[in-house]
Amino acid sequence: MIPAVLVIVLAAVVFGCVCVVWASRGGPAWVRAVARATTAASGLSRDAARWRRGNRRNGTSGSD
Repeated sequence: MIPAVLVIVLAAVVFGCVCVVWASRGGPAWVRAVARATTAASGLSRDAARWRRGNRRNGTSGSD
């Protein structure tokens, strides 16, 4: 079951990246919408990773 979930997540990531490239070349409106969602998700993921790294450096685990 877990490998199937990983394959689905990987396919979604690849599809989002393809849409970002396609939108940069002037794709249809739905491609631009998927590209915006992919870019937003990427930003949220990056911010969460920075937050976790910052908390680790400060000695807090966030589980309090």
